[in-house]
Amino acid sequence: MIAIEPGRITEIRKARGIGRPKLAKMASLTERQISRLEGALPMKGEFTQDMLLRLAAALHVRPEVLTDTGPLTDADFDAVPQGKSCGCC
Repeated sequence: MIAIEPGRITEIRKARGIGRPKLAKMASLTERQISRLEGALPMKGEFTQDMLLRLAAALHVRPEVLTDTGPLTDADFDAVPQGKSCGCC
């Protein structure tokens, strides 16, 4: 099982101005999975490498940043230019 740092997900998500529903959609995960990964709900099942890669891509960070094996940099908190959005999230 892959160990993640829940606080990092929340910190980066909030710095980027992304809500849980939008992050879930961007990473092809459910809102409940995002809540569990952020530590708001008890974790059930395993956090897979695929989930880590999708979450890192959605947040525009290196996967190591989310597993706490890589340092956080100022760039990890910079706003990411957003493309057109549906406006619902």
